[in-house]
Amino acid sequence: MSYLIRGARIVGGDPVDLLLRDGTVAEVGTGLSAAGATVVDADGLVVLPGLVDLHTHLREPGREDAETIATGSRAAALGGFTAVCAMANTDPVADTAALVEQVWRIGRDVGLVDVQPIGAVSVGLAGERLAALGDMADSAAAVRIFSDDGICVHDPLLMRRALEYVRAFDGVIAQHAEEPRLTQGAQMHEGDVSARLGLGGWPAVAEESIIARDVRLAEHVDSRLHVCHVSTAGSVEILRAAKARPWASSGPGPARITAEVTPHHLLLTHELAATYDPLYKVNPPLRADTDVAALRQALVDGTIDIVATDHAPHVAHDKECEWAHARPGMLGLETALSVTLSALRDAGLDDRRLWDVIAARMSRAPARIARLDGHGRDPAVGVSANLTLVDPAATRVIAADGGASRSRNNPYAGLSLPGRIVATFLRGEPTVIDGKACR
Repeated sequence: MSYLIRGARIVGGDPVDLLLRDGTVAEVGTGLSAAGATVVDADGLVVLPGLVDLHTHLREPGREDAETIATGSRAAALGGFTAVCAMANTDPVADTAALVEQVWRIGRDVGLVDVQPIGAVSVGLAGERLAALGDMADSAAAVRIFSDDGICVHDPLLMRRALEYVRAFDGVIAQHAEEPRLTQGAQMHEGDVSARLGLGGWPAVAEESIIARDVRLAEHVDSRLHVCHVSTAGSVEILRAAKARPWASSGPGPARITAEVTPHHLLLTHELAATYDPLYKVNPPLRADTDVAALRQALVDGTIDIVATDHAPHVAHDKECEWAHARPGMLGLETALSVTLSALRDAGLDDRRLWDVIAARMSRAPARIARLDGHGRDPAVGVSANLTLVDPAATRVIAADGGASRSRNNPYAGLSLPGRIVATFLRGEPTVIDGKACR
């Protein structure tokens, strides 16, 4: 089936029509017509390249009570995503070719978004010996990103060996930067709020020391490093200095040092922990307002390359309990664009620049880092029709439930946020129309 999108503004530009046919953008212009095409009225809407999430927890296999690839894919499509990268900390861990192929095939069968598995760095996430990185890279899933996310690869020798290994197939190691000896007993950001509440503090230096170490290791072996969920102003300073060195961006392909920030670290602060509501418990923790300001600026100027959700669904009994016993993590797929838009609208960008930053940080750059061909490309003739239509003038109050997710740990419930996903197209076929999932 073909679709004619009328009057959309490509990345906030002038209104045009887009004809989608046979999975690609067949025509771009004004006053287009096509016999038999389904017309989509996009007057006032912005069309973006389909969003890409480099950091999603889909929980399958092993914790299907919290999320499945099907429910997570639906949430992703409703959030405007056309591709997500599924983290390896499942049960069993995705540390073999068989496991990553299983995730990849289920995602393909569901068909709502492209699900690209991330492989574990170490066997069982134990941090003792390398997982079968080459086998996962050579599998049908063609894994290119490896991470023990949720656990830091804290052994510098193992980290060095991983960085060396992935050079053979231009892979990337994505690090959860947390020195575990500095976060023992930590419950939230170390600062005045943690002191007042009597909760163990998670110091910024626990993140910053690992980033500084790993940047030097990556430079030493000439490999690619991606830093997950950056959360502190000090981390931004380290990354900015690293990226200023010619080595970091020389050569073809993506930069050798890349980094992500989550929507919740762009909007929420550690003050929310004063309620003792475990909805706001996350790893790394919510930080101070000075950190939030630094992260926003770094996202605008490109020091931080992408927004990634770290969508982390949990069943009720893992969240509705005492703070100390609650699992860290928040939902993020359906709200990511609105939260990011809310954070960036305070940055003083004009409308076109605002949407260009959104497209770059939520689609182009993550697709490039993950080597997801066909994703992250602005609408143009011949480009794969992976698209997201957004109503920039809409404001919505976030419902208390988790939306399409199987879990309900939604930290944005009751907030009024800008922007609404109107439609999502995966290779020219709608997965979401008028804000509702097509299947």
